[in-house]
Amino acid sequence: MNVQQKIPTDESQAVEHLDMADGSKGLHQEEPLIFEIGRTGKTGVDLPDVALTKDRLGGLARKDEIGLPNLSEPEVVRHYVRLSQKNYSIDAGLYPLGSCTMKHNPRLNEKMARLPGFADIHPLQPQSTVQGALEMIGELADWLMKLTGMPAIALSPKAGAHGELCGVMAMRAALEARGEHRTKILVPESAHGTNPATASLCGFSVSPIPATDDGHVDTAAFIEALGPDVAGIMLTNPNTCGLFERDIIEIADAVHDAGGYFYCDGANFNAIVGRVRPGDLGIDAMHINLHKTFSTPHGGGGPGAGPVVLSDALAPFAPMPYVVLQDGAWRIVENNGNESFGRMTAYHGQMGMFVRALTYMLSHGADGLRQVAEDAVLNANYVLEQLRDVMTPAFVGRCMHEALFDDRFLNGTGVETLDFAKAMIDEGYHPMTMYFPLVVQGAMLIEPTETESKESLDRFVGTLRSLAEAAKSGEVERFKAAPVHAPRRRLDETTAARKPVLRWQPHK
Repeated sequence: MNVQQKIPTDESQAVEHLDMADGSKGLHQEEPLIFEIGRTGKTGVDLPDVALTKDRLGGLARKDEIGLPNLSEPEVVRHYVRLSQKNYSIDAGLYPLGSCTMKHNPRLNEKMARLPGFADIHPLQPQSTVQGALEMIGELADWLMKLTGMPAIALSPKAGAHGELCGVMAMRAALEARGEHRTKILVPESAHGTNPATASLCGFSVSPIPATDDGHVDTAAFIEALGPDVAGIMLTNPNTCGLFERDIIEIADAVHDAGGYFYCDGANFNAIVGRVRPGDLGIDAMHINLHKTFSTPHGGGGPGAGPVVLSDALAPFAPMPYVVLQDGAWRIVENNGNESFGRMTAYHGQMGMFVRALTYMLSHGADGLRQVAEDAVLNANYVLEQLRDVMTPAFVGRCMHEALFDDRFLNGTGVETLDFAKAMIDEGYHPMTMYFPLVVQGAMLIEPTETESKESLDRFVGTLRSLAEAAKSGEVERFKAAPVHAPRRRLDETTAARKPVLRWQPHK
């Protein structure tokens, strides 16, 4: 066997890191692609031969093999179990991605989402047969409006960017109803990247608003940019620097005085839920990522949900459909002849996400949701303070739910932000959000969420302190080689992005 390197485990002991014969490392099994495992003639089922009859495919029937791998049932199960063991998850450890709210998903929520009355219904069932499900949607809508202090809500948007589209389309419809053709939307540099894309998709030009040295929107520059051609502003609060926009009421008043509307990106609602009602701040539209704030972070690898709450000014233009209680029965309103800008999706929304979110709310209660925000902010500030002396915070003072560092502490070390991220993988952690937000050089954005205990944070902080000290002590090769202990080594990321290999080809 070939000895690759010596890895010290403590001051008095070192162990050999070995190349194993089959590529496995202890309980972590090496696993090839599923196409490389299968072979012709192997199957996990036993089906009788079927006599071929004339088809109705008009000559388009497949002439070659379908090309799917042939495996037995144990091979299929083992393949996907082994892949799952290579995947980092919130169930395995702290997930520090900033601006992503990757937190524990309570199993109670999953149990409720799998109840037959929610999981097995069909969107075309008669409404009389799904009264319980419609009531659940109505109660969820009520909670969201109360938490945000807003009078109306659209539940059909499927995720954050879809919610942005909903809000901006409502703004555009309101302007058209006023007979005004405004062409510009203001977007702060600290906003999420989807904001300018959404504005452009809706036919508006985008004017960026700079940030001040302390990471907030430059209010003076914003007011100067206002004019009769401005349709509104798209602002993230708390912003992507992890800071609360302290001038938000002044900003709302100014855009309203100019005849525009205020769209707030609610991706970071986790930091203020139960503490601040966006409606009290003068916001006209805000999406809420149910799959971030209220369970199943980031869609859980599947569908998300991005309901949009609306002010009185935009409520008449909300998309169809919506749920109402009339004469003691719940029904879905498909068309009421008002000024709605139309439909966004084929059906009402994502039932699984609705159930998870409402379960999360009911199990926490009003006081528990308030504590969610308080604990998320406390945890982020704990991380910020514990790392302040070895890493460089991007801004002075406290943060909200995210601790943001820049790369100044790496100056002169030969180690870059990307190297630091790869070294975290060797330590057993998924890296934090790197190089975002763009307004910060070499950004490292950490969001511990309310999920993590002090013990979990102390372990994470200890790891980052050790890495920061190692970089400063000249261990450059350690960082450039990382990750060493991951299932795969570092990619040539530029080539992988520009020339991705998307299809497996058999070896000849």
